[in-house]
Amino acid sequence: MVVYKNLSKVFKSIGPGMIITASFIGPGTVTTMTQGGAGFGYSLLWAVVFSIIATIVLQEMIIRLSLVTREGLGEAIQELFAHKIGKLILVWFTLIAVTLGCAAYISGDLLGTSLGAAYLLHLPSHTVAPVIGIIILLIGLFGNYRFLEKIMIVLMVIMGIIFITTMIVIKPDVTGILKGVFAPTIPNGSIITVIALIGTTVVPYNFFIHSTAVHERFKDLTELKFARWDTIISIAVGGIISAAILISAATLIKGKEVSSIIQLADPLKPIFGEFAPFIISIGLFAAGLSSAIASPTGAAATISSLLGWEKGMKSKKYKTVFAAIILIGIITSGLGFEPIQVLLVAQALNGIILPIVAILIFIIINKKQLMGKYANNLWLNILGFIVVLIVSFLGVYSLIDALTSIFK
Repeated sequence: MVVYKNLSKVFKSIGPGMIITASFIGPGTVTTMTQGGAGFGYSLLWAVVFSIIATIVLQEMIIRLSLVTREGLGEAIQELFAHKIGKLILVWFTLIAVTLGCAAYISGDLLGTSLGAAYLLHLPSHTVAPVIGIIILLIGLFGNYRFLEKIMIVLMVIMGIIFITTMIVIKPDVTGILKGVFAPTIPNGSIITVIALIGTTVVPYNFFIHSTAVHERFKDLTELKFARWDTIISIAVGGIISAAILISAATLIKGKEVSSIIQLADPLKPIFGEFAPFIISIGLFAAGLSSAIASPTGAAATISSLLGWEKGMKSKKYKTVFAAIILIGIITSGLGFEPIQVLLVAQALNGIILPIVAILIFIIINKKQLMGKYANNLWLNILGFIVVLIVSFLGVYSLIDALTSIFK
């Protein structure tokens, strides 16, 4: 009976982690996983597994920090620095970089969402995208975190059913999958794909979203274990969905040039018949919508936390930022504008921000005077250090790659 009650509470606690998972499974992740599977088969599955472990490790630190201090990550970063000028530079650089990234990606998220909807409705994507943007704007203006959680959970269920079912019915090579997970390799020409696979999962603004969402759902440290289970289960589910997309692409379209997950539809027709394109389109729509909701949420959570505003969707300032970001997406997606240079700049800034924020989280979580007995122990520090080191390398590599693309 006790076990049943605990399991029941664990599943009832799921919510904040699902927002994070739904955030990182967007059109970019879906496309990257598809390209990774088509280009390199099962061999890069280890990168998906690492990205999920890294995300769980970093987000678990965030929930501990949030429940111990009852503050967000932004407040913790501010308190870390005594020097006012250094604090000001770091806070505003982080704020501008994350906000620019969210503003740049929202157009792509809306267009990615509209690709699925446009196929189903037989309408141009630049016509559908602004309508989706308006719906998201209304969610942000009139909704709350609980409503947002429910939307994200529904979208995750849709993606899970579609992509995991697809993986199962195509009967992939189990031996090849196990080899891809437990025998890491980096095939020739795959390093950029490896970075993309990990970079689309470990997202800087998700740290700020999670710290705010944790406050909305969990009261205090007595609920820490449930917050942890929420994070582990939610992100693990996201990992399974991501892996399912890569495995499906590796099984069905390996060796082909890929620009969209819709290309999975043709090989699936012998199994799903004429419904194959609709099934894949619905999955892409769900992935795009979840990420499109997360982009303005990330900007609002980051700015609110760093500037010490009232957090959460009840705050007028929070909703103003949310509305401003989504309006940028509505306008740019409606015009058919693809801000390639802006995206590259945002990628470069995120390449700097990710290692900086990861290092700051690692430093803060080890402050005994702040965290007390909830500071990292030796094993968490070893695991955390490895994750931060690899994430920092990937961030710098991403920065160099983006700058090369901008100035070539």
